[in-house]
Amino acid sequence: MNQSFPRPRKSLGQNFLSDHNIIRKILTAAQLQPTDHVLEVGPGRGALTELLAAQAGHLVAVEFDRDLAALLRERFAGQQQVMIHEQDILKVDFEQLLGSHTYKVVANLPYNISTPVLFRFLEERQRFSRLVVMLQKEVGERLAAQPDCSDYGILTVLFRQWFEVKREFLVPPGCFFPPPKVDSVVISLTPLAASRVEVGNQALFERLVKAAFGMRRKTLWNCLKSGGLAEPEQLEQVLLSCSIDGKRRGETLAIEEFALLSRTLSMLLGL
Repeated sequence: MNQSFPRPRKSLGQNFLSDHNIIRKILTAAQLQPTDHVLEVGPGRGALTELLAAQAGHLVAVEFDRDLAALLRERFAGQQQVMIHEQDILKVDFEQLLGSHTYKVVANLPYNISTPVLFRFLEERQRFSRLVVMLQKEVGERLAAQPDCSDYGILTVLFRQWFEVKREFLVPPGCFFPPPKVDSVVISLTPLAASRVEVGNQALFERLVKAAFGMRRKTLWNCLKSGGLAEPEQLEQVLLSCSIDGKRRGETLAIEEFALLSRTLSMLLGL
């Protein structure tokens, strides 16, 4: 390892990707074209950044660590297509950062903030044509999960509404420095042209999904009632209209069933 780089900071979830075969597989999954605009989050020591810079038309890399950002600016100073930003991706203004261009995201996301970063990408989904992200295996499995399993949850349903989710390949700990204590997985997310399902009121749909998984050992009825979405009598009416048993648990519902509940409740509430 290059000794000019600071030691990895555990507090920032820094596990730097060092296996060039894995990096090449990530680039293949990203389907990069010479004209692509690319966003990388957490470039770290720049192993992935270097090849992204060589293959993309424009690269924006966002690094929270001040020391690493300074070293990366120095390293890529002669490459005008590479922009290094020392910022917090959870607070960044995407309009200011990316402008009007559509970007691909290619990143080894810091594991300690990967879920909130994913939700930021979900909020800003119209800005992206494809996302290829390295995640802790546990988080990746939640994204790609099927109904009626422990991994299936809020992340699964909300991303499935807007993306085609594909589990690309596993990455063992030895491909990083320092090696993490868990396996990793690369997931690709391809935005859909429109929502996979008609949900009625989008904000209500998201509240409903979050309520359904709010107490995983409780029945759907108890979760929805505790979520305060509507009066208990209205919720009973909606479940009956949708022919969905309130004794089921949230993780057993397919996205189409969540959408049906949301549409029916939206109509009942006039939303």
